[in-house]
Amino acid sequence: MSHNTFGHLFRVTTWGESHGPSIGCVVDGTPPGIALSEEDLQVWLDKRKPGQSKYVTQRREDDAVKILSGVFSDDRTNGQVTTGTPISLLIENQDQRSKDYNDIRDTYRPGHADITYEAKYGLRDYRGGGRSSARETAMRVAAGGVARKVLASILGDKVRIRGALVQMGPHLINRDNWDWDIIGDNPFWCPDAEAVKTWETYLDGIRKAGSSCGAVIEVIAEGIPAGLGAPVYGKLDTELAQGLMSINAVKGVEIGDGFAVAALTGEENADAITPGNDGPRFMSNHAGGILGGISSGQDIVARFAVKPTSSILTPVDSITRDGKATKTATKGRHDPCVDIRAVPVGEAMVASVLADQLLRHRAQTGTSGA
Repeated sequence: MSHNTFGHLFRVTTWGESHGPSIGCVVDGTPPGIALSEEDLQVWLDKRKPGQSKYVTQRREDDAVKILSGVFSDDRTNGQVTTGTPISLLIENQDQRSKDYNDIRDTYRPGHADITYEAKYGLRDYRGGGRSSARETAMRVAAGGVARKVLASILGDKVRIRGALVQMGPHLINRDNWDWDIIGDNPFWCPDAEAVKTWETYLDGIRKAGSSCGAVIEVIAEGIPAGLGAPVYGKLDTELAQGLMSINAVKGVEIGDGFAVAALTGEENADAITPGNDGPRFMSNHAGGILGGISSGQDIVARFAVKPTSSILTPVDSITRDGKATKTATKGRHDPCVDIRAVPVGEAMVASVLADQLLRHRAQTGTSGA
């Protein structure tokens, strides 16, 4: 299996399977001299790890990351710093229950990658999906932690990348109620306190029915300078869309107002520009901070839609490996709304793409754009 690497100068290669002994990644291209510890990465992994509420999978994983290479510390470095060499990261799997999947070893789960993996490779890892499992995304979050350190080392503390769940099933937030401060106080990464109550009732019903639901996640990156991205095939929005679309179960990506711009007129969609004390001042941000594939200096806004979890307890029509009709239900521990834990994954992918684009911009122009 090829294509396990993303990025150009900031490159990430992930490896490992859901029910293997461990998962890991190699991060290549990190500049030297950046302070980096396991604690710097663990804070993000702790936001993604399973078992933190009744609304996510009850698989118990500490997701404790180990840095195996690419850092050095002595009396000259004032703490542990990157060396510029590949950074190898490892997380050991602790709570696999492969026996939960014995009933589906010869049956394809509808909506899952079972049937396509077998069509391509002639076999599949039925124990949680192997490489198709969202377990792989833990390493993206770890790599995203490195990316955040790269961004901060060049652009300073003004860079902030935050995500929120803005829709669960058919239920949207009220954007007038948006409050970043409450996201950590509820199990849904929801910025609207009123929506939390609705979502709790809705997801309880979905969970008890043995089903699942989808959701939409929004990621906003603040403090990104103008100039990142390159026409024609290195557009910033192109690579953000590719990075977010590569996350398990994602079926749609929007930048800025996305599909809603189709209903606007040219005057409504134009982000009018006026003189400002610190440079151009935009009167709106329908473009999501990207014009012509290049960052404008405004907040970068991206949304992605995640489909309902395919592994559900409700029986669904399917076929066996030898083509016989059957019904299948997936036992085990699964997220009724996998999108909840996808918020830190989306943040990590945005951070990784921005770090890569920043390093490429600096290599081409000799400046950070700041």
